[in-house]
Amino acid sequence: MNGSVDDAQHVRAFDLGRLDAGFLADPYPTYHRLRRHAPVHRLPDGSVFLCRYDDVLTVYRDRRMSSDKRREFKPRFGDGPLYEHHTTSLVFNDPPLHTRVRRLLSTAFTPRALAALEPRIEAVVSGLLDRAGAAGGMDLIADYASALPVEVIGDMLGVPHAERGPLRAWSLAILGALEPAITPAILAQGNRAVAEFKDYLKRLIAGRAGRQIEAGDILQALIDGEPDGERLSETELLHQCIFLLNAGHETTTNLIGNGLDALLRFPAEMQRLRREPGRIRTAVEEFLRFESSNQLGNRLLTEDAEIGGMALAAGTYIWLGIGAANRDPAQFPDPDRLDIGREPNRHLAFGAGIHVCLGNTLARMEGRIAIARLLARFPDFRPASDCVRGSRARFRGFLSYPVAF
Repeated sequence: MNGSVDDAQHVRAFDLGRLDAGFLADPYPTYHRLRRHAPVHRLPDGSVFLCRYDDVLTVYRDRRMSSDKRREFKPRFGDGPLYEHHTTSLVFNDPPLHTRVRRLLSTAFTPRALAALEPRIEAVVSGLLDRAGAAGGMDLIADYASALPVEVIGDMLGVPHAERGPLRAWSLAILGALEPAITPAILAQGNRAVAEFKDYLKRLIAGRAGRQIEAGDILQALIDGEPDGERLSETELLHQCIFLLNAGHETTTNLIGNGLDALLRFPAEMQRLRREPGRIRTAVEEFLRFESSNQLGNRLLTEDAEIGGMALAAGTYIWLGIGAANRDPAQFPDPDRLDIGREPNRHLAFGAGIHVCLGNTLARMEGRIAIARLLARFPDFRPASDCVRGSRARFRGFLSYPVAF
């Protein structure tokens, strides 16, 4: 009885604006309590947090839910670079801008385009593992999980190799400003990162005049626009490029890091994957479910509606608990256990509806190749010292994870 009372009290105190270190290290016990006691939880600021799979999926598919963040981001970011970026990029917009930009970007993510990328991904992974093998170990994040997507997105945007150094730091700073609660220092870092990245992209685009453009160059596709159609403005162009780096880098980095960490925490599943390497595809889906890179989403309700049995007024801000939904026992039996053969596995790691992640197939490919190749090359890899989690509520991953071979 006392446990139930304590759980209910814990739930009543839950506030995304005041998260403690315990939640950031392991949010899943709190998500389970919310599902039991307050699956549609009203937060102190009037917004609502959803943690059940069916409720989150319903919101993703409901056209009354807006992704436009101008009302939310204006008081948070003012008129600075972060506001311009996050209200212009694909992910935080509704049609028609969302439709127009997504159509332009989609040419880089066709099956044919992705098949052409696979040899490049394999080559990058092999090179990273060669260097790690010569050193006897590596930092799983800095030297591998983040290095791969930075190279892939760098290629797609035509960023010269010698100029890719700042990309990860820019991405971390920009996305860090999307956490539920931020400090003035985080705000300043994010604004500075957007401004620096925009300045760099302007120089990069200016330097392309008269240069031979390689196949698969997504930047050129964005510059050219649709034949006989509308082109992106300079501001729209710059911010879609920034969005591509952020989305491609964060998801893949965390998929690889979280997936390999999960295997270390579930050694029986590690051995199972070694014995049955053909399970890598279902394993990647389970990594995405078990430790979703993107734990939180948002929507603004544009009409009165009932969600999860609660009547909500138009204008209500809704938090989507993606990580919570992916541990919902009503959808996933024994959800806190890693099962690399789990099927079906209809997780929501990449969202759903019109905003489903455009690059999800590329992220899966990068994760599959990176994890499978590391296990084949260094089957007995192990932690070399303490890892460092990112301590973020929205994006779950590691900042550092030293391993030895």
